[in-house]
Amino acid sequence: MAYKGVLEDVKLAVKGKRPGRMPFFALSEEMDVRLAGVTYEEYDHDSKVMARVIANAQKLFDYDWAWLQVDDCIIYELLGVGVVGGGEILRATKNYRPATRATLNSLKKPNVRKDGRCPVLCDAIKRIKDKCGDTLMVVGRTEAPFSSATLLYGMGPCSTMIYDDPDLLKDTMKFFYDVQTEFGLAQYEAGADALWFGDCNASSHLISLTAYKEFAAEPLSVVARNYKGHGLSLLHASEEDPRYVEVMSKTGVDIISIGPGGNLEECHAAMGGRCCALGNVDPIGQLMNGTPQSVGAQAEGILRKVSVKGGHLINSGEMVPRQTPEANMKAFGETVRRVWPLIGGK
Repeated sequence: MAYKGVLEDVKLAVKGKRPGRMPFFALSEEMDVRLAGVTYEEYDHDSKVMARVIANAQKLFDYDWAWLQVDDCIIYELLGVGVVGGGEILRATKNYRPATRATLNSLKKPNVRKDGRCPVLCDAIKRIKDKCGDTLMVVGRTEAPFSSATLLYGMGPCSTMIYDDPDLLKDTMKFFYDVQTEFGLAQYEAGADALWFGDCNASSHLISLTAYKEFAAEPLSVVARNYKGHGLSLLHASEEDPRYVEVMSKTGVDIISIGPGGNLEECHAAMGGRCCALGNVDPIGQLMNGTPQSVGAQAEGILRKVSVKGGHLINSGEMVPRQTPEANMKAFGETVRRVWPLIGGK
């Protein structure tokens, strides 16, 4: 069952130590929505539905967190960016704003406590926290400044701006310092223990290490510093390259999620004890397409090779597909609870 010491165990891992009990986390929101019998469109607009989905998932799999990633559109639809999705399909941005100084000058900061779906997310956090207290780690969500710019203008124009108009890119990211800080603080105030701090468009999959250092690392660090003292920050760029992970670990985030293709041992070592690694059970190769036995074997291997060193929390490396078999997810959780007391717990 979910337990009252989960936050203390997470904080031990952030400090580079081994948690007394290994929390069970998975990026299973799409799967959880399906199993609750609602559409994703119902879920992402209704705080009561969000809370109900979390409760159902916790009952089925005994997760130790409530992960409210929801979608990447919450802020950007308020800034005039188009959205595609609905029904069972996770919302995504489209029809981006022109990448011009005029666009930037026209932007008005949303009121994250009143506008759009921002208060829906905050209310869901409050509902879950009021019900579960400290027996679950409640996780809200924001984006880091570089990915915020790409969700406003599109990835292509931002990639070009790195070379053609770096000042516009940097000034756009400065606009998001305040927006993402205020959105994050509103969620902490609602009861979030941590924020899922997304920056997938600032990773080795899309930009060079030189560009990452110049354009993404410091903006990320600015917002991460603003979150300090309010709650934890969990950076997710689906990063798999230890060189990038090393730079990320110096930005002030508390936890870095490692993508499913990354060598977790190398990425964990690259952090140098500065923060905690999170991951990275394969969501497609194992959780969706594997067997309970193969899922358990991968999870046990991670626990024995990485978790026992301290400074690591186990999780899926990316979003778990909605059609993932329940038996595989249960095998994941059962393995964590069976193996950790034998090798790493108190």
